[in-house]
Amino acid sequence: MAFRLVTLNLNGIRSAASKGFVAWAESTGADCMGVQEIRAQPADLAGRLDRIGNLAGHFHHASKKGYSGVGLYTRKAPSQLITGFDRREFDAEGRWVEARFDTARRRFSVISCYFPSGSSGEERQQAKFRFLARMRRHLLRLAAERDFILVGDINIAHQQIDLENWRGNQKNSGFLPEERAWMTHLLTRGGLVDVFRALNPHPRQYTWWSNRGQARAKNVGWRLDYHLATPAVAATARREQIYLAERFSDHAPVIIDYAWRL
Repeated sequence: MAFRLVTLNLNGIRSAASKGFVAWAESTGADCMGVQEIRAQPADLAGRLDRIGNLAGHFHHASKKGYSGVGLYTRKAPSQLITGFDRREFDAEGRWVEARFDTARRRFSVISCYFPSGSSGEERQQAKFRFLARMRRHLLRLAAERDFILVGDINIAHQQIDLENWRGNQKNSGFLPEERAWMTHLLTRGGLVDVFRALNPHPRQYTWWSNRGQARAKNVGWRLDYHLATPAVAATARREQIYLAERFSDHAPVIIDYAWRL
């Protein structure tokens, strides 16, 4: 038995679709697929991208057109769908969609989440810090109630191994000491597991590359896309892959197989 879960920041779902994303997604055998930065409204998806093969789409759209937004495609219908986590500024940005698959024996969620970037300036970096504070509280409460896997673009490279030029990026958003400490707290005192890194300890495993200077061709990248799971679920992870054969976005898909079924 296997549960295949994929995550990918699409950098625009319509753009990714024009580059072959849909055909690839239909071929992956995914049970669930989290997507981020869809940059689309419901009318843009209806009848075209609201389903992929036998996966039904569930979305949290940003209020602002052409901005942010997340989706979760699922083979099995969830018992409950939750959009948003914040009830304040960040829910308007379309950053959280959670599918719950609850039974009499198990309470389990798959979440697609898109963390803000702070790279555009100090105002957005401060917004990112507010997001991280609220997200930590939310994840710790959730972990006390149920098992889950959160997939998404976290916009943080946790350790030096997680980006190529770590020395030159120590003062840049995505590798700031405060951001890295947030991730360390989540993975230690918070009890969550970075599933990919638990399976793959090797360097140069990146999921995002700048569009400048042939960064992707030279593999000058960052690992920004994660599966974060509660320990019991993380322990069932068996195989990981960063898919690099095709390019749908400035991010690459992260695929992990778990040894159980919904």
